[in-house]
Amino acid sequence: MTLRELATGLRFPEGPVAMDDGSVVVVEMGAGRITRVKPDGKTQTVAAPGGGPNGLAIGPDGSLYCCNNGGNFEIHERDGLMIPGHTPPSHKGGRIERIDPASGKVEVLYTSCDGENLQAPNDLVFDQQGGFWFTDHGSTNDKYRTHGALYYAQADGSKITKVLRELLSPNGVGMSPDYKTVHYAETFPGRLWSLPLSAPGTALPPSGFTPANFEGAYPGLGYFDSLGVQEDGGVCVATILAGGISTFWPDTKKFEHTPLPDLIVTNICWGDKDMRTAFVTMSSTGKLAAMEWRSPGLRLAYNA
Repeated sequence: MTLRELATGLRFPEGPVAMDDGSVVVVEMGAGRITRVKPDGKTQTVAAPGGGPNGLAIGPDGSLYCCNNGGNFEIHERDGLMIPGHTPPSHKGGRIERIDPASGKVEVLYTSCDGENLQAPNDLVFDQQGGFWFTDHGSTNDKYRTHGALYYAQADGSKITKVLRELLSPNGVGMSPDYKTVHYAETFPGRLWSLPLSAPGTALPPSGFTPANFEGAYPGLGYFDSLGVQEDGGVCVATILAGGISTFWPDTKKFEHTPLPDLIVTNICWGDKDMRTAFVTMSSTGKLAAMEWRSPGLRLAYNA
């Protein structure tokens, strides 16, 4: 696979969204802004919500929906690389935002659920009914780490539900091609889980004693970040330290790792008419890159 650098100098890019006009919109977590990368590589600021914009998706109304962790990670510069660290003492929690891609207007949809503040919303995915799943990563300091959770919420801001609690650093989230399963990755254990659904936002009881069904782990030292799903159901998880994309095919033992030239690869999405072009964020070096992928990516429920 030949890698093409589309943009450099980004401040810890994440959450790529391939747009119909050929551009890719990313968050810059280290700069508190949303940025459009045009096909010629030029960049344009879409919005500046501040905090720590993390995950991004197009919703049913054509708006951008953002998981903003509220500045949950201190960004350290080390040997020319950007490394996310502990949660700073100033952190007060995160939020879900709706952003108008034309005007840049930012609207806060959710800051809490059942009276509890959201800690650090990380990644999100929409289903075909217009609701969305999102992960809350939790926070870390030098003394302790808080649990994260998996939520389901409505795009109009009317309802939010905590579906799974006490998760270990949940990060990437995606849906199976038939929308009957939600996949989520946990960062520090480096594990991929799948939760079967009986209806939109409603989970079936998983087998065994775990909160969801175990799908796989990186065979070595690797932290899991965000994920994307292929048209054939393969789940592609951005893998930190191992530096690349780890692909699992649920219900099989098939696994494949695609190395990339950055220790902190954080996300993958697909675009172009055939959905064979993969866009990846290589965050420690501040780059957005593209390559032809082995299989088409799954076309998401909403695009713009």
